[in-house]
Amino acid sequence: MVREANAEDLTEILELYLCLHEETIPEQSVHLANTWKQILEDDNHHLIVNEVDGRIASSCVCVIIPNLTRNVRPYAFVENVVTHTDFRGRGLASECLEYARHIAQQCNCYKMMLLTGSRKKETLDFYQKNGYNSTDKTAFIQWLEM
Repeated sequence: MVREANAEDLTEILELYLCLHEETIPEQSVHLANTWKQILEDDNHHLIVNEVDGRIASSCVCVIIPNLTRNVRPYAFVENVVTHTDFRGRGLASECLEYARHIAQQCNCYKMMLLTGSRKKETLDFYQKNGYNSTDKTAFIQWLEM
């Protein structure tokens, strides 16, 4: 079942992110609680989860970004696409991306973008199969020091 995350999902989402690129689960802190609250209360921030037998098995984030170009239409940015290793190959992440696409369409977005750090052919093929291409734009990233 695909849906938006709720307040009770934090622990499972943080555990799922261990299958993404995180090495540890953040300690419970005021900063974590405030960030979680901010995400849940932000109408433009959609943390999408896909449950299997009551367990969060896949997720992605879709952020709607207001914009002054393209006839003042927003765009969507998709990030943190992940499926737990026990559930891969079942189309769960594709369902999350389709849910994000639906949100973007409802918000009148003119495009959706995502970045991946993966160079694996199967990952790139997955994104292409889900309607994304790597030919229209060139992405650059600047990492900021902590």
